[in-house]
Amino acid sequence: MNCSMQGGLQAALADPLFEASWRAVLPGLQRRARQLARGNVDSAQEWLAATAIKALLFFRRSPERIRDPQGFLFLVLDHVFLDSCRRLARERRLFVNLVDLEQDPLQQLEAPQMSVLDQVELLEALAQLSRRVAQLPLKKRRLFELKFVDDLPYPHIAAELGMNQPLARKHVQLLRAALR
Repeated sequence: MNCSMQGGLQAALADPLFEASWRAVLPGLQRRARQLARGNVDSAQEWLAATAIKALLFFRRSPERIRDPQGFLFLVLDHVFLDSCRRLARERRLFVNLVDLEQDPLQQLEAPQMSVLDQVELLEALAQLSRRVAQLPLKKRRLFELKFVDDLPYPHIAAELGMNQPLARKHVQLLRAALR
């Protein structure tokens, strides 16, 4: 049997296993996601969607490595949550007080908890970010403003931009990737 036929066979066997496992633990996954998100429904849904995608891809790639499919789904959710926390921490370091800094850049330099080197690096990163945001098309700049300046939830962003929530999330994800 050649590799492409074997890969197709693995995917054919993996999809029903994934679907059955997903359906069996979905209520528990939803509870866990809401618990991790501290009640934030948008974050919980975003993490569940990412969990489904990552788990399905792994089921298709390496179904033989999964011993407990239902437990594996909870593990993937925990990893998605941790990735989200790490990404948020990176973004906060990058987007810290962007609005305040634009109003009074010297105010940030007076912060006693930051070393001079950290302050200079922060100012340089923010200046670079500001230049990159200024180069974005108007619609992407508006998206940046809604998400990172106004810190609006996805339902508000989607309504403001006239799109559905999953599309708004995807646009924010692509914007983050472009600004990195």
